[in-house]
Amino acid sequence: MQDIAQPLINRVANSGLVTLRLEEFFPKEEMASFDLKDYLFMGLILKEKDFREALAAHDWTQYEGKNLAVFCSADAIIPTWAYMLVTVYAEPFASDIFQGTTDEFYKHIFQKALDEVDASQYAGQRIVVKGCSDHPVPPSAYVELTRKLRPHAQSIMFGEPCSTVPIYKKPK
Repeated sequence: MQDIAQPLINRVANSGLVTLRLEEFFPKEEMASFDLKDYLFMGLILKEKDFREALAAHDWTQYEGKNLAVFCSADAIIPTWAYMLVTVYAEPFASDIFQGTTDEFYKHIFQKALDEVDASQYAGQRIVVKGCSDHPVPPSAYVELTRKLRPHAQSIMFGEPCSTVPIYKKPK
């Protein structure tokens, strides 16, 4: 028998799958945090005069061009005006200011980005939502993307085009 060399065929490329990468919504700017716990008297109370003095002395230039998450990691009651004061000082430098933790910021950013996605453009498509990424993608982003795509997509899969987990298939 003669060995006949067959050309390699990239079945993934010819499959018609559309790959979506949620990591593309990851913010380009660096992330920074501002924890109000560092400004509490005895770890419990925020004294307005001391807080104002500390904010005035703080080096705000370190947040230049960064996203800033403002939160309090201590179990303390923080008055709303405290977040407002931090915003006044940080706003000339920070790219974006968010009240909450870094994880909450990422959830917010991904939700904002997914709100802008027109899922109808994927009508009848076979979608693969890429699983691995170089940036953290909150699980809530996968939930929201699935919710938006389900009414439109023919099928939704998770993973890599060569190895996927079926998530949804439109009934015939």
